[in-house]
Amino acid sequence: MHPSAEELNASIAKVNSNVLEMLSDYGKNSYFPSLGIMAQAGEAKKKAHKYNATIGIATENGAAMHLGCIKDMIPDLSPGEIFTYAPSSGVPALREAWFDKMRKENPTLGDHQTSQPLVTNALTHGLSIVGELFLDRGDKIVVPGHFWENYELLYSTKLGAEFATYDLYNDAGRFNVDGFKETLIAALKEKGKVVTILNFPNNPTGYSLYKDEAPLIADAIKEASSFGKIVAVTDDAYFSLFFEDNMLEESLFGHIANLDENVLAIKVDGATKEEFVWGLRVGFITFSTKSNEDLSGLYKSLEQKVSGCIRATVSNISNLSQNLVLKALKHSDFEKQKNEKINTMKARAIETKRVLDAKEEFNEEWTYYPFNAGYFMCLKLKNLKANELRLKVLNDYGVGTIALGPTDLRVAFSCLNVDQIEDVFDCIFKAAKDLSK
Repeated sequence: MHPSAEELNASIAKVNSNVLEMLSDYGKNSYFPSLGIMAQAGEAKKKAHKYNATIGIATENGAAMHLGCIKDMIPDLSPGEIFTYAPSSGVPALREAWFDKMRKENPTLGDHQTSQPLVTNALTHGLSIVGELFLDRGDKIVVPGHFWENYELLYSTKLGAEFATYDLYNDAGRFNVDGFKETLIAALKEKGKVVTILNFPNNPTGYSLYKDEAPLIADAIKEASSFGKIVAVTDDAYFSLFFEDNMLEESLFGHIANLDENVLAIKVDGATKEEFVWGLRVGFITFSTKSNEDLSGLYKSLEQKVSGCIRATVSNISNLSQNLVLKALKHSDFEKQKNEKINTMKARAIETKRVLDAKEEFNEEWTYYPFNAGYFMCLKLKNLKANELRLKVLNDYGVGTIALGPTDLRVAFSCLNVDQIEDVFDCIFKAAKDLSK
């Protein structure tokens, strides 16, 4: 093991040895080279007042060398905000701005100490880093039966982890806290350590938590933690897209950030969908746990391990994308423009539910899973196979949907205008009737 990794591990163990034991073999060995090229270049950037001959970029007239035809496309940013490398941990000002935003939007955190967010190449990259740092082959990952299919590529195909699933909904159509807790405890009894992902609003169903459900989940994790160590990940990809009353309009992260020394909470979020900038690929990863010790050393060590993961794969995240997001967060019209888009999404969700509830004939072919947030909803087919119906409505009616398993058909209302929604479900129903003849 590299001495730098040993030093980071010792720093983690000093504050909370349970977190060290949660790390995968790779996680224990990961480090950011404190005396490597990036570190030396950072030191030179601060002190080399005469000449800086360190970092591998070309300069001209005191700025990053660049083509004018590219710079002209982005007139409001400087060459340094566009063309230079960002630190592996992210642009410091963006990290600070996202940290402030996270604290403001999640009042349940109170004054509990968390790490500062590190910048990732959007949420997929952040979720991948979680797997690299905390999952070894054969480890258990607890998720609901309705989960984003990319989890399989990230954790099963890539890392060899094993899924333990539970039904997302209970009989009342709410989050299945009992099933979650039972699955979590069973996995802990088997393995001693578990990673669980809590994705709200959920992809693919569009279900998110109501206010009374968050404390129940926190209690379940707290109870389960007596059986072993839990890495509890909030996948907050669709955060802020909440469309009904009495919903939890903050991340579950705030409720689990300070639960127990056996629990490490990790928030994975990003500008991708929150700020409607999918292609910019800017995400964040934030850590929190409980300890009687000052947590800053533990968080610093985890940040160094994440930076090592980033350095070993993509090196750093797009400086241009990060600065565009930073400028947006500080723009005077940012909140107003964002709320306008959220209201547009809410109107689409409301219309989707209105159409589904208004047409009794739809009950012949499907029910639908409860939804109240995010981008999607899912039909549960009664008579047909989902992929068969998907192909029929695509080929004969020109409507695209996603088949998930044998019975579930996902419809993204996020990309439908309000006046298109009724026609979409009419087409799906017609296709179902065609197949039933």
